[in-house]
Amino acid sequence: MGDTGVTDGRRRRRAFIGSFTTAGGPGIVTADLGPDGALTVLSTVNGLPDPSCLALSPDGRTLYAVSETAEGSVAAFRLPGAGNRAAGDAGDTPEQAGPAVPVHGNGPTHLCLFAGHVLTANYGSGSVTAVPVRADGSLARSASGVFPHTGPAAHPHRRRPHAHQVQPDPSGRWAVAVDLGTDSVRVYTLADGTPAPHSETALRAGSGPRHLAFHPDGTRAYLLHELSPTLTVCRWDTAGGTLRPLAEIPVLPGVPSGDAYPSGVAVSPDGRFVWTATRGEDVLSVFAVADRPDGGDGAAGTDGTPGLRLITTVPCGGHWPRALVESHGFLYVANERSGDVTWFAVDPDTGTPRRRGSIPVTAASCVVVG
Repeated sequence: MGDTGVTDGRRRRRAFIGSFTTAGGPGIVTADLGPDGALTVLSTVNGLPDPSCLALSPDGRTLYAVSETAEGSVAAFRLPGAGNRAAGDAGDTPEQAGPAVPVHGNGPTHLCLFAGHVLTANYGSGSVTAVPVRADGSLARSASGVFPHTGPAAHPHRRRPHAHQVQPDPSGRWAVAVDLGTDSVRVYTLADGTPAPHSETALRAGSGPRHLAFHPDGTRAYLLHELSPTLTVCRWDTAGGTLRPLAEIPVLPGVPSGDAYPSGVAVSPDGRFVWTATRGEDVLSVFAVADRPDGGDGAAGTDGTPGLRLITTVPCGGHWPRALVESHGFLYVANERSGDVTWFAVDPDTGTPRRRGSIPVTAASCVVVG
């Protein structure tokens, strides 16, 4: 995925970085990804306002981006094969494939590909939108359906629905949307191109769930909360399309709500480690997935779901880490307020990230690695 050709007999890989253009960001940055994990900026494209979240197609030929604006939209970008052209030429620049498509929602913050559609989570309006994807990877001219979230909000500063993330489950049968405002996770299918609700899971009132990451075994998930520095271990039932919370644990013991704002969560491909990023404290937390059924620290239920054990925390390498992603033994962190993307080599035995370098990207918001 994301292969753009071969140079000197080696497969070339790319990273794509989103940013907030209204805060001075360059738009979408394409970077070369070296075998040592290092990023080298190749090109930028600035035609879509505030492309804050990106997603790659399964074949790596198309990049999708939300426009996190009041009149939210989503756009597709073709990723031309670079062949043996020199790094940094026009072959490394994404080309927008048609006009941006309105999502009929305010402030889309996340997107994914699901069942032949792009789904967007619209934070401002608290809804999920579906836009059909054509055979060539481009988008249909209009959305096929929008589902508005409803329900009470417990937090005094989040008094209505705020859909913050949407993603497919590991089986591809279900789409899972995390709503920070209503403290809930909703599971969807698609019915005639419209998101159709299947189940809903309530979380602790006022916790503000933000992002969820699945374990590679497909039976559990880790749900990170923004309004309290905690992580909920969940059981995921693929057959039934349901999520069940088991235990909520701190990502930063001793740090109260209001001083720290968790943002991103990632799971290692082998399922041994979980990482979270927290703004304010500007750290990464490292968890080991426990082997004992009770998690070794009580951080799991009685049904045998392994829990988590906090190993350590390390500085994120910048200020206000908005997102993180793991790829091939490296972690990449988008630091929004310091305006950079930092990469870390991960110790394979302990899961501890060790800083290796960074590149400047003003108002960086996300990283996608192909």
